[in-house]
Amino acid sequence: MKLYKAYAKVNIFLKITGKRDTYHEIVSRFMLVSTLYDELSFVPKKDDKNEDKFEIYGTFSCSVEQNTIYKAYVALLASLDEHKAASLKNLMKKYAINVEKNIPSFAGLGGGSSDAATFLKMCNEVLQLGHSLNELAFVGEKVGADVPFFVYGYNSANVSGIGEIVEEFNEDLLCFDIFTPKLEISTPRVYKSYRDNFYSPIDAFEAEKLKKRSSSDILKTMKADEANDLFRAALAEYKELKNYYREGYFFSGSGSSFFRVKERIE
Repeated sequence: MKLYKAYAKVNIFLKITGKRDTYHEIVSRFMLVSTLYDELSFVPKKDDKNEDKFEIYGTFSCSVEQNTIYKAYVALLASLDEHKAASLKNLMKKYAINVEKNIPSFAGLGGGSSDAATFLKMCNEVLQLGHSLNELAFVGEKVGADVPFFVYGYNSANVSGIGEIVEEFNEDLLCFDIFTPKLEISTPRVYKSYRDNFYSPIDAFEAEKLKKRSSSDILKTMKADEANDLFRAALAEYKELKNYYREGYFFSGSGSSFFRVKERIE
């Protein structure tokens, strides 16, 4: 069966711009990591008796119902008319989703969101559902804030709002050294700590300036805690994180991964 690559991302910068109900509004530069990806494929189910169960083969620490791929399936079903929904249900009666998991979980690299987006695109292609990328991104938004970026498939993009506004940023793709401590970080916990102890949103003028700067320039001129508003909150909540920090590295998302530029990809 055809293999689909679900790429990781890093946050070159991540700044808070305000609040929206219980969410935080952000401005961030997402850049795809071309050397790190999960591989997804449809495979025949191992047991015919499991026809009515949505099955995912792979190494996951969560239940199927908690998996972003399953959540993407539910959201996609809700977006379809009766005929197309029946086609999707029939597909998932016969096939399971096989995931070769290479992107670490709880790492700030977007693995779950990328898997969800890739599943949406797989179904759209195989079943010829006819959803545009905008429509798939709208479905993906219901699964997670980072999913729309992966739906669009840009190498680099400015992401704002609560993740639903994705604007392609034309620049050279960078290659990264990434290391991920064996530390499971809770994104809600980090955001709560930021809101309670570090809340200092940037204004629209500063946000626009950041959106125009290249990723390479930002990484040359900013430090880890300047580029990512969540870094100090993560350090406050997970004291052991400071033992893993290395000079010259940056913090992706709410963690726990650190990255730096290795070389430029031609």
